[in-house]
Amino acid sequence: MSAAALVLLSLLYQVQGSSNSERHTGLSNYTFPEDFIFGVATAAFQIEGGWNKGGKGENIWDTYLHKHPNFTLDHSNGDVAADSYHKYKEDITMIQSLGVKYYRLSISWTRLLPNGTDNYINEDGMKYYRHILEGLRKVGITPMVTLFHWDLPTPFMDLGGWTNPVMVNYFEDYARVAFNLYGDIVNIWTTMNEPHQHCANGYGFVNFVPALNAHGIGEYLCTHYMLLAHAKVYHLYDRYFRPSQNGKIGITLDSFAGEPKNASNPNDHVAVENYLQMHLGLYANPIFSSSGDYPRYVRDTIDHMSQIQGFTRSRLPFFTEQEIVMLKGSSDFFGLNHYTTYKITNCERNENWQIPSMDHDNGICMSQPSNWPKPGASWLAVHPPGFRKIINWIKKNYGDVPIIVTENGLCDDGSLEDFERVSYFNEYLYQLLLAVNIDKCNVRGYFAWTLMDDFEWGDGYVTKFGLYHVDFDSPHRTRTPKLSAINYGQIVRTRQIDFDFIKPESTKYQSNKI
Repeated sequence: MSAAALVLLSLLYQVQGSSNSERHTGLSNYTFPEDFIFGVATAAFQIEGGWNKGGKGENIWDTYLHKHPNFTLDHSNGDVAADSYHKYKEDITMIQSLGVKYYRLSISWTRLLPNGTDNYINEDGMKYYRHILEGLRKVGITPMVTLFHWDLPTPFMDLGGWTNPVMVNYFEDYARVAFNLYGDIVNIWTTMNEPHQHCANGYGFVNFVPALNAHGIGEYLCTHYMLLAHAKVYHLYDRYFRPSQNGKIGITLDSFAGEPKNASNPNDHVAVENYLQMHLGLYANPIFSSSGDYPRYVRDTIDHMSQIQGFTRSRLPFFTEQEIVMLKGSSDFFGLNHYTTYKITNCERNENWQIPSMDHDNGICMSQPSNWPKPGASWLAVHPPGFRKIINWIKKNYGDVPIIVTENGLCDDGSLEDFERVSYFNEYLYQLLLAVNIDKCNVRGYFAWTLMDDFEWGDGYVTKFGLYHVDFDSPHRTRTPKLSAINYGQIVRTRQIDFDFIKPESTKYQSNKI
């Protein structure tokens, strides 16, 4: 990177970065346009439960957690979760009460296709999603449906899951069924949710199911075939369904933001860029860049590391020219999930890293300052300016692509008086307003994560992200709105942030249980 480029990077961080300790008062000086999409998001496995009800087949999370009950922090599983399988009508009522007009949800692959394959469609599952989607439409809520949110059919994992190229065709078959069944009432689709998290933590390491621990190889095979499957489904929809259904289809990627640990150190600025290319560009560049294919830094780095480690070929597979063309432009919008920011520095080859691995390939170290609040999980520190920065990074690298923030939220201990979450949404949405109004980033919508407390993967039910509290000790799974639900609803209705709408010193909490 040139000296001039480093100076520009440094200036960019100064201009975009307000102090993390800064908290605003009064009304925001910008408002959201009337056509801005406000929504709330969930995922099937995290809320549905009903793991063996209505003819549903097993997915990898069902199977793994039943075999390894100690995998989650609280030794829990998703068998019942928030019981949305039985309580979806209450879900719709909660969504209505927030005033949002969009709801992002996912389809459980094995509730629709119990064996994963399209030779048998489960009628109960087919009706279940039909009821939800029609119920949403009836009250004026537009569904945004994700096809794959990590709950792969177990029979496919027995074949190697996303490390097997046959998954490309099986995913296309599943998508075709979904488009045929629901394309008349669903006009916004996302193919995949967070391939980075699924592949890096599930195939490369053991933080998520399938917990393969095939580090340095598994995550790159998984990435390669998930991207190809996405592109195949995009073109399936574009060619055969879009002409009659007139919908949009994209992909949801995730990224933390990065800041140089030492802003005056040019090497730390390079480290931030390298981190983002490896953890976001790896998935975004083949789809959204003008050149296509994996980022040059990623390709060169993994090729080089593979060579010096004695591999006959690169651990990162190669796309054919035809596949590069197929991937380029295969998304109508950039779905972005963002939660937090890390300070980043170049630390060469840390002796604690597994070899080979994505971390070892990337050669950077990440940390979060002790003064950044962490109300819940240890990885999620509050630093609002990072949100604006990652949105700008997308614009800088991929141009004026429409961005939809498909997830953003905060976890805590589950309190109904969740002032930290109120502040988080206020401050992060304000950074989004700055990105739109000052930086002219093309952000079209925002989905809060999440509607209600849910099953949070390896954390089980320990961490709470919900706008609504769920009583997991009750067989009724009683839902109660938190202060953040009231605050978010106010932002949605007024299209403006009132930083003083809910303040700790002036609030007496009153709830209405559902």
